[in-house]
Amino acid sequence: MRRLIIAIAVILAAVVAGGGALQLDGAEPEDGPARPARVLRVVDGDTIVVRLHGRRERVRYIGIDAPESVAPDRPVECYGHAAAAENRRLVSGRTVTLATDAERRDRFGRLLAYVRVEGRLVNEELVRGGFATTLEIAPNLRHAARLRALEREARRARRGLWGACAPSAGSTDGPLAIGPP
Repeated sequence: MRRLIIAIAVILAAVVAGGGALQLDGAEPEDGPARPARVLRVVDGDTIVVRLHGRRERVRYIGIDAPESVAPDRPVECYGHAAAAENRRLVSGRTVTLATDAERRDRFGRLLAYVRVEGRLVNEELVRGGFATTLEIAPNLRHAARLRALEREARRARRGLWGACAPSAGSTDGPLAIGPP
């Protein structure tokens, strides 16, 4: 009984020291409180709809921008369908962990989050594979340096959109082409 009480005291001390957030699924402590959510729908390459605390929430991934695939007033951008398909493969129907940064919502009311599944940061996976580019909007910059480094690697290796959508075969900078590759 005494061991159980000590174990509970140690766990509670760890929770209090961690700002009240108990990390159960590999979320890094610097991401702040991790909240599990069930993915209900993948909207596109950088937006999902989840069930969080019994409510539906539209979640926009922090630090990345995927090519458009569903904007009603814009054409589908190069690699937009591939980015949405990859996001779907990574998170569709799964329980993910959401962690916010300095700002919790954008001007459209979407929850801004770093999204983890099985300990992997989905935001990073999408950039690493060339399915998204970096998008730095202060003050939400916690993972910006890492995302920039992953984008540089993807560009050099011409992964994903960097190989399919670059303006010319030999170029890795400049604007991406709109439309199918």
